[in-house]
Amino acid sequence: MKYPMTVEGAEKLRQELHRLKTVERQAVIAAIAEARAHGDLSENAEYDAARERQAFIEGRIQELEAKLANAQIIDPKTLDADGRVVFGATVELEDLESGDKACYQIVGDEEADVKAGKISVSSPIARALIGKYAGDVVQVQTPGGMREFEILDVRYV
Repeated sequence: MKYPMTVEGAEKLRQELHRLKTVERQAVIAAIAEARAHGDLSENAEYDAARERQAFIEGRIQELEAKLANAQIIDPKTLDADGRVVFGATVELEDLESGDKACYQIVGDEEADVKAGKISVSSPIARALIGKYAGDVVQVQTPGGMREFEILDVRYV
């Protein structure tokens, strides 16, 4: 299975993977060695916690390596979608009820961060936007009920 991902998202995963392999892995190995030095491992909470942390780090390393190996990296700057909303596009919206404006980039699940203006391609709002153009109005089912948004602008940045 391919994971769609922006260039920026792939770079963040590579940085996290590098940090886990070079910093976190070494720190947990040192913590395990220190806990072992305290003697009896059967009732050593520090040792158990360090081993648990090690398992988490190794699991995350495997997860990141798999995602990067299966990544379909898309550079929004190279897209030629004729103004259509596609993966990687940045979309400016206006809530037709409240008049509130928002700007979101449609990204992969792993890189989604609403506070940073990045929404997952599998989110209800992104699914409603895909394939539409500036000037189109979309309806989105939100936890607060059905909402209508007008697409003000579509950019590939």
